[in-house]
Amino acid sequence: MNIAEIARRAGVSSAAVSRYFNNGYISEEKREQIRKVVEETGYRPSLQAQTLRTRKTRLIGVILPRIDSAAAMGSVVAGILSVINDNGYQMLLADTQSDPKKELEYLTFFNEKQVDGVILVATVFTGGHKKALKDMTVPVVIVGQMLAGYHCVYHDDYHAFYDITRLLLEKGRRRLGYVGVFHQDRAVGQERYQGYFDAVRDEGLEELAQRHATADFTIESGYEKAGELFERYGELDGLICATDSIAIGAMQWLKEKNIQIPQTVMVTGQGDSTLSQVVSPALTTIRYSYVESGSLAASMLLGLLDKKESAMKEIKMGYSIVERMSTEARLE
Repeated sequence: MNIAEIARRAGVSSAAVSRYFNNGYISEEKREQIRKVVEETGYRPSLQAQTLRTRKTRLIGVILPRIDSAAAMGSVVAGILSVINDNGYQMLLADTQSDPKKELEYLTFFNEKQVDGVILVATVFTGGHKKALKDMTVPVVIVGQMLAGYHCVYHDDYHAFYDITRLLLEKGRRRLGYVGVFHQDRAVGQERYQGYFDAVRDEGLEELAQRHATADFTIESGYEKAGELFERYGELDGLICATDSIAIGAMQWLKEKNIQIPQTVMVTGQGDSTLSQVVSPALTTIRYSYVESGSLAASMLLGLLDKKESAMKEIKMGYSIVERMSTEARLE
């Protein structure tokens, strides 16, 4: 079975069959005729032959830090798949286990193995990262971070954390603490902390900006760092946490110390994860459009591959605050 035989059985030209398999334009009538023959015969075109002929692999490389670190990663991947699957592409997924060196290795690997394009769910940008990105011979779209000179889809981390800090301040909380992550991660580390910093400063409580601890992206680390903050600064009445996982760890520590949430300490997270909804009390959090960010990044990349996009695009996504029971109480 080959393209010529498919064409003969479908009553169309070989060129029409070729366009069918390469997502080119053909009439709906011809497309349906070819589809029926393909289904009846079980024919699948040779990927190697297509690659040699078109110099396209129909593969998209996706690099992310940890697929199991947060529901956000799975949502981004789902968004990417929703676009590339509908356009005849397949995904090669690289999980770096939060190792920046592995990110560099995968960027080089994908560049050498001739994927058609790369989506990088980024965490840090070292000198090595910037050089590797500059050396890429295939289009790259970055998700989750903004890097000048590249196509990016990222979130408004700064204003999200400014607003959620204001939420606690407006509820009368004046002894806040912040549990974040390392500042090499510009979005999650720097931008989220800066939002907290500016909110307490604008309230005339700049001393609260020093009440912060640096955690990993885990429940265990959130537990540990919450304890450190209380040991270092005494009784706090609110904890702003960079992620839901960190916040849930902090809540575990508070419960073990018989500290009431939210009456004594209010807690907030980020991510609107499933755990944030089922933990008790339910966690106030920030919701980002992770699925949409993945689908936008994939659409942007396909636009570059089809030569429909040329000018650099930086898309900043919005957010919403989901208030639940962990911030419902007010000080008397």
